[in-house]
Amino acid sequence: METVKIDEEYFNSEEFQEILENYEASINVGSNPFMDADDLVDLADYYSWQGDDEQAERAIDYALELYPNSTLPNVFKARKALAEEDYAQAEFYAGEIENHDDPDYHYLLAEIMIAEGDIEKADEYLHAYGKQVGPDEYEDYVRDCANLYIDYDESEKAYEWMMRSRGDDSDDFKELMARALFGIGKYKDSERIFNELIDHHPYSKQYWNALASAQLMNEDYSNAITSSEFAIAIDPDDPDAVSQKASGLLRLGNYEEAQKYYRKYCELVPDDEYGFLHQGVCLVNMNRNEEALPVLRTALALAPEDSPFLAQVYQELAFCYGALHQVKQAMEMLDKTETLDCDHVDMLVIRGHILLQNKQVNKAEEAFKMAIMKSQNAPNVLLRIIVSLYDNRYVQASYQMLLKFFEMVHEYYPDFHSGYAYMALCCYDLGLADEFMKYLRLAVVNDPHEAQGVLNCLFPEGTPVNDYVPYMEQRLKN
Repeated sequence: METVKIDEEYFNSEEFQEILENYEASINVGSNPFMDADDLVDLADYYSWQGDDEQAERAIDYALELYPNSTLPNVFKARKALAEEDYAQAEFYAGEIENHDDPDYHYLLAEIMIAEGDIEKADEYLHAYGKQVGPDEYEDYVRDCANLYIDYDESEKAYEWMMRSRGDDSDDFKELMARALFGIGKYKDSERIFNELIDHHPYSKQYWNALASAQLMNEDYSNAITSSEFAIAIDPDDPDAVSQKASGLLRLGNYEEAQKYYRKYCELVPDDEYGFLHQGVCLVNMNRNEEALPVLRTALALAPEDSPFLAQVYQELAFCYGALHQVKQAMEMLDKTETLDCDHVDMLVIRGHILLQNKQVNKAEEAFKMAIMKSQNAPNVLLRIIVSLYDNRYVQASYQMLLKFFEMVHEYYPDFHSGYAYMALCCYDLGLADEFMKYLRLAVVNDPHEAQGVLNCLFPEGTPVNDYVPYMEQRLKN
């Protein structure tokens, strides 16, 4: 989720625009204007927001030249060092701060602890310092602590601090609470608050993007697309809005439109492997594997060793090579995932799928057996193997295996309710009308999301899942 913390309204205000205009006018004629440290830090924040790191650095260096021991310029430099994981440099700038009574000095010390992974130590420090904060300032202190944890995705801690606040109807409080709720997985509550914020700030692309994020996480893809479109209307070149619209389209299976938006995202952020990976995902899903291959190779070339997307890049390349019947290359891609932090059982299922796709049945069987053994007969793994059989047109085998599968899950995994949509599809292909209707009903009741994803090809575009059964009953009657 995008962090919503830049004071965009202040940056657009006449007051700030006048400061910016005077500063840039002086810089353009080769002189440095005498300014307050706080104004120079605001300028640095503004330039960072605009993506102009060079100008941000220039403004903050000038602030330190004028006020070497001032709090906020040193905090700015320390936070930049923390972003680069240079903890020694961050501690150096903290040591340069003269006013140890300034709360920002104490926030910085706690932030260094959080960045280094000492979450509980930071929390103890903030609690201890909080005892020195006056009653009139404590409410702001609580919120600043929550904000600090949100910056580092420590949402549970952020929520704990927010619950110490008395709360009010201010936008600042609502925004912090919405972000904390998002972080702990309460997406519907987060969405509700972001909608309230948008009522007050209808032209804030940050809030529209945040709303789209909450809706995506809540699997409300159509509304997420709509929210991202509002953000795009405000700023057509906003990468977050473009990628979120692409993501919503991808989740709805609209691969062609999704690929267009991922391509736009790649134009806006050409050094990010995320966009190229998901372009490739769309192309693979449209069976345009020859087009997907160079796009996925670009994603691989861009991905650093610690990229969270690296395993998925290898996975999609394996799918791509497998579909092009280049089995050796596909296996090489999957081999590269063995040292990565990913779902290795999942990779075994994919290995089996690609081998089966290329008629190497015995090797596929070995991979599937290994996946079953390593997962200890996990039902989701068994179901994926059955789906692989169906996808490779072993429909009768899939049908027989699903019958046994349902017997097993009913006995040992009563809370597992997936698979009925795939059984309905098998029955449809095999011409078993009564069984098809039986499993269609079970699919719609037990896992409507799966039912839509698997069975939408049997219905007119846009048919709601709740209408699947009456539509098919009428069709069979006719």
